[in-house]
Amino acid sequence: MLVTTEWKLKNMLVVLTLVGTTALLVACKTNKEAVIYFSDIKKTPGVTVYNSEVTYTEQGRLLLKVLAPETIYYQFAEEPYTEFPKGITVYTYDKELNKESSLTANYAIYYEKKMLWQAKNNVIAKNRKGEELYTEELYWDQKKHIIYSDVNVKINGINGVVYGKGMIADENFENWEVKNPYSGEFEFEQ
Repeated sequence: MLVTTEWKLKNMLVVLTLVGTTALLVACKTNKEAVIYFSDIKKTPGVTVYNSEVTYTEQGRLLLKVLAPETIYYQFAEEPYTEFPKGITVYTYDKELNKESSLTANYAIYYEKKMLWQAKNNVIAKNRKGEELYTEELYWDQKKHIIYSDVNVKINGINGVVYGKGMIADENFENWEVKNPYSGEFEFEQ
């Protein structure tokens, strides 16, 4: 069999066509999966913001400042929520613009309709008296104006350290109560 340049070009064209078609089919499969995933709008974030600083005001008065390395807003979910997967820092202010309290956590989520915040993993809250709360999970119910936890807590209070399982406080962490106090310590990830 005589191999000519024309024969080589035809065979090369056939091979390239087969490789290209195979690549296209594989790529279409991957894209089809992506289309199926993104077609569920309820699971798709509407907005993602990096290094955000959001201030909440009421009648021109600063109430709250939220800082986060990443903020993801799921406004199309049945229950719209905002997720802070890389952590959060929150400051609250009094009428004279003095910091009332602060909170940091490695993860947080805010449920818009319920007006409920959930902070998790290495949660630290401080009030203007210098008292500090350490826990792994903390909720802030803005409708009831309370913060609470049902897991282990440690509070460095004015009168010493208190350990317990669960706590409740006003939203500025000024007046607090440990639900089930105990002596000893608990492990807290830092």
